[in-house]
Amino acid sequence: ARGQHMSFQVLTGGGGLAGWSLLNRTATRQRDLVAADGAVVTATNNFRAKIGSVASADDLLSDYRLLNVALRAFGLEGDIGNRGFIRKVLESDLSDKGSLANRLSNKSYQRLAEAFAFNGSGPPQTQKAGFADKIAAQYVDREFEARVGEGDQNLRLALNARRELASLADRSSTNDTKWFEVLGSKPLRTVFAGAFGFGAAYGKLPIDRQLEEFTKGARKMFGSDDMQQFSSPDKVEKLVRNFLARSAIQVDSATNRCSTALSLLSGA
Repeated sequence: ARGQHMSFQVLTGGGGLAGWSLLNRTATRQRDLVAADGAVVTATNNFRAKIGSVASADDLLSDYRLLNVALRAFGLEGDIGNRGFIRKVLESDLSDKGSLANRLSNKSYQRLAEAFAFNGSGPPQTQKAGFADKIAAQYVDREFEARVGEGDQNLRLALNARRELASLADRSSTNDTKWFEVLGSKPLRTVFAGAFGFGAAYGKLPIDRQLEEFTKGARKMFGSDDMQQFSSPDKVEKLVRNFLARSAIQVDSATNRCSTALSLLSGA
């Protein structure tokens, strides 16, 4: 738990585009401060010390602290209570399109199963050099983003999008598959929908129609719907800035509507 001491609060400078600029200047330093935070050091050191002896999904599931770091590293900490489900994910046969990890529209589960590869042949990934450091680094990234979110949720979404899109752009899957991954990831989807000015109604469309609308939005904003373009930081920056600018406008108009209603009521 974080109870023993004050955990480091990330500075987000009031959020929005100004907060984004501040984060871009200070992220490396602030992430280092999160990594050095007592609870984070304890969790990552424990993970490095013990993960090498984990050889199966059951080994991981029987150690709450290890499981917590593993799930958090993939943004799946909300599933810590669903052990039966996580076992099925971890034991999925990744070469079988119909296996659970491959079927779920949120591809973070597939990434988790791929990283640990308990169903693979040969010794488990957990014993490979560099494995513990890689997962620990992902854990720190996610922890940093969560603390950014305590100051401003949209900045957390923006950081998540930047990190996720970099790896998604370079994956070998088809362009449609990458777009379906965006649509299946609530945080990514929120950023694209926000940047394109799409309301909640878009989520109720059939999935093929959603694909059509989102790729059309990308062609309009970037001149292309090729996901590969997001390996360029400039493209990601444009997406994020549009998302943050549009979110700010929505907040302002909601605040204005609220204050208009209040002035009408108080003037009654």
